[in-house]
Amino acid sequence: MWSTASSAAAILISALPESIAGPAGTLQVLTELPDGEPQAVAVICHPHPLHGGSLNNKIVHQLARTFRGMGAVSVRFNFRGVGDSKGNYDQGYGELQDLLAVVAWATQHWPGLPLWLGGFSFGGFIAVQAATELNPQRLVTVAPAVNYFPDQPVTLASTDWLLIQGDADDIVPWSAVQAWVLRLSTPPALTLISGASHFFHGRLNELRQAAIDHYPPM
Repeated sequence: MWSTASSAAAILISALPESIAGPAGTLQVLTELPDGEPQAVAVICHPHPLHGGSLNNKIVHQLARTFRGMGAVSVRFNFRGVGDSKGNYDQGYGELQDLLAVVAWATQHWPGLPLWLGGFSFGGFIAVQAATELNPQRLVTVAPAVNYFPDQPVTLASTDWLLIQGDADDIVPWSAVQAWVLRLSTPPALTLISGASHFFHGRLNELRQAAIDHYPPM
């Protein structure tokens, strides 16, 4: 038999929408609640829509699981044109607007909680772009697609930003990430995982532990 708390959590989960209004049509969302009282709202962005990226990506799932373990409501979503989300790929411009729409929905649904952002690869690029507008409390980027960033500086002075990178990444090379980080006026904390590839095959637990080690318990 379920406890009262478990029953209440199940009711809350079943009441959460599977899609929300977005700038190009509905956006598919997947929301997971922490075991206790939410301490933050975390929104996580997936890899490139044209290269198989979706909210079901294993690194996106691991980030959501990690944030949830830290006490956050974790929200994954599909960018426009992916899964059940409407619209078409928009070179990162529309995808940024998608993220901002999801954040607006999540922060209205759970008002007053700190905002955390996360993203993998292309999703890391989008998350950083949004962070310059939203000033989240925490930002975790995994192998961010630094080739997409324009030349203008990224300044995140008030955000606790962690960048996790594998030094055997053959898609977003560590050398490119390192060169980009060195140009930043407010660089992130960096965890380099030796031997890890872009998709962190067999290394997902180390990725999760890197985030846990960086952020103190709330």
